[in-house]
Amino acid sequence: MVQCLTYHRRLPYNTASNKARLSQIPKNRIAYLYTKTVGKAPKSACGMCPARLCGVRAMKTNILMRSSKMKKHVSRACGGSMCATCVRDRVKCAFLTEEQKNAVKVLKAQAQSQKAK
Repeated sequence: MVQCLTYHRRLPYNTASNKARLSQIPKNRIAYLYTKTVGKAPKSACGMCPARLCGVRAMKTNILMRSSKMKKHVSRACGGSMCATCVRDRVKCAFLTEEQKNAVKVLKAQAQSQKAK
């Protein structure tokens, strides 16, 4: 014989906020155990990456405020706000712009030395 299960709370519909799982309770009975909704992991601050940040736990904002810093960021530059590929691209871009500035300075110096001769 199958046991009839009913919700304990006043919301009788299977909505996102009313999720429950089956749990065995004493007297060998099965009952609904209400589960909390899980938050989402933060997205990248760059705005270009569609994926969520890796290494940062997915939790609600009120739990996120109470949790330790270890669970909110990754040990990397811009760890809790930008993904690794965006940080890598930003470092590459900064390096290449600095190299371009240095190359312009070197070319100007060479041009002046040739004019002096």
